Amino acid sequence: MIVIYGIKEQLNPIKAKLSDVIHQCMQSVLGMPEDKRAHRFIPLAKEDFYYPGGRTDSYTVIEINMMAGRQVETQKKLIKALFEEIEHQLAIAPVDIEIIIKEQAPYQWGFRGITGDEVKDLNYKVNV
Repeated sequence: MIVIYGIKEQLNPIKAKLSDVIHQCMQSVLGMPEDKRAHRFIPLAKEDFYYPGGRTDSYTVIEINMMAGRQVETQKKLIKALFEEIEHQLAIAPVDIEIIIKEQAPYQWGFRGITGDEVKDLNYKVNV
């Protein structure tokens, strides 16, 4: 699951395109299938979104939650692809993007009535 935070006036107009860019990167780097998009947008009022100095109102936080198993180099490749594609396709500078990857053990994920360590029919690899 991916959660995206930003100032609502900046985030709302680009939600669909940003979702596409993020999912394209997830597909190309991690091999995620087309139908595994789980994005949650949290548009905030400017007064509710504090961010570091030197950033613009386009500052956006992308929090990626995933089952543990991806190699360090794979995760770094994903982060770099996101910076590059967001800048290229949405003209948001990397300084205005913050990406956090949070990994949880498969047994800490629950979906379709089972835990992630019990699932046998994923159509993508976790250990890449």
